[in-house]
This record gives sequence, structure tokens and C-alpha cells, in this order.
Amino acid sequence: MNVRNIVKVMNFHSLIRVNGARRKVSDVEVYENELKKFIFLIINNRIFQQEKRTIKMNSQGVELNIYIGSDFGFCSSFNADVSKFINEDASSNDKIIIGKRLMNCSDNLLFYCDKESFYSKQEEIHNLILKGLTENKYKSINIIYIKYNNINSQNIEKKQILPVEFSNEKNTVVQEDFTIEGDIDFIINSLVSSYVLTEVKICEALSWASENVQRQAFTTESLKKIDERNSVLEKENRKQVNYEKNKKIVEMNNFKSRKI
Repeated sequence: MNVRNIVKVMNFHSLIRVNGARRKVSDVEVYENELKKFIFLIINNRIFQQEKRTIKMNSQGVELNIYIGSDFGFCSSFNADVSKFINEDASSNDKIIIGKRLMNCSDNLLFYCDKESFYSKQEEIHNLILKGLTENKYKSINIIYIKYNNINSQNIEKKQILPVEFSNEKNTVVQEDFTIEGDIDFIINSLVSSYVLTEVKICEALSWASENVQRQAFTTESLKKIDERNSVLEKENRKQVNYEKNKKIVEMNNFKSRKI
């Protein structure tokens, strides 16, 4: 199989995937904004404010760190940069790792899956986050990933998802009074867990874009190296063919000279 053709296909698909990831971010951000507004309306309802209902984080708790890497190579130091954060993470912190190319760990690893399986495992991740919030286990929840800024700029980021100040765009005061049947703390924690998972989906899409930008750059450079190598080989082959051709001519002339 021609190596150049394989690298060329990878290069082409990487470019397409960057555009797809950007569209995915736009779609998820719409849902994120609506969810944040909805949470804002609930926690700022006048009755709940009188009861001093808030989203509680445990200042004495541990962190939940969610790491996003890739399933495939050919993307420079993409996974090594994220793995460095895993290696430096405190053993007491809970960890969720997405991406089979990331280094694995045994200290408080709550969940591990490859990137391809992420969307089929969302309910499981949501329930793990909800369990931690219900138990008031965390002082913060963070996502560590390679952020896509634009085609020329990607950087590793540790993004704090919680605690966060939920607010609406106009920062208006909520006037409505309403009550909710059931466990309001569980409802709020469930909504906040959905918000965290939505943020993970956004970061996963940005990570997917960054991964493919780096892969596209890597494969472009690889194609140049392959072409340079092929050019050298072709030059050597031509040189060898000319050498053999000239050798035969010399041998033929020598043979004719001996006959004379």
C-alpha cells in the first residue's frame, strides 16, 4: 500500500473534520446558553432566594478533572501535553479521561473511554457528575484539553466549569414566584450536571478541531518529506540507470576495439 496515499487521505479528512467540529461547537453553544438561562431562573426565583437555595461546592473537597485527548496519532505533542497534566494531578482528585491515546492512571479514575465512544457514554458520565454533586464532594470541576482558537492557534487549557456564576444576558431580577414538587436540590444538581456535560461536549468539539488542525499540519509536513525522499530516490534511480547504460556502452566499445 502506498504510504503517500494514506497520509494524503489523512490530510484531507483532517481538514474536513475541523469544519465539522466548528459547526458542532455552534450547535452545542445554543443549548448551553438556554440551559444556563433556565438554571438562572430557578436559582434566582424569589421563593428559593428566601430559602437561601444555592449551588453548593465543598471548599474542603477535591477536584474533578476531566481530561480530553485523542484516539489517534499523527498530531504532534497533542496527547503528551494533556498527559503531563494527568501526571501532575493530585492522587486525591477524581479523574475522567476521554481519549485512548492519553496516559491511563489508577488514582481515583472514575471513568475512562476512547473519544469515539464519548457520545454513547454521556449518560454514564452525567450520572457520575451528578453523584459527586449530590454528595457535595467537589470544590471545583475542571476540563483539561487542547483549545481551538483558530487555524493558527491552539493551546492547552484548564477550564474551570464549577463553581460558576449563572446569569442571564441582561442581568435582570427574576420576579416570578413558583414552586417545584420533588427534591429541588436533586433537580438543581441534575440540571448543573447537564450543564457540566454540555461544557464537556463543547470542549470535546474544540479539542477535535485542534487535534485535526495539528494532524493536518503534521501530515502536510509528512507529505513534503515523502515527496523530497521520493525525489532523491528517483534521482538515485536515474543515476543508476544512466550508470548501467553508460557501462554497457563502454563494454560494447571495448568489445568492438578488441575485434578490430
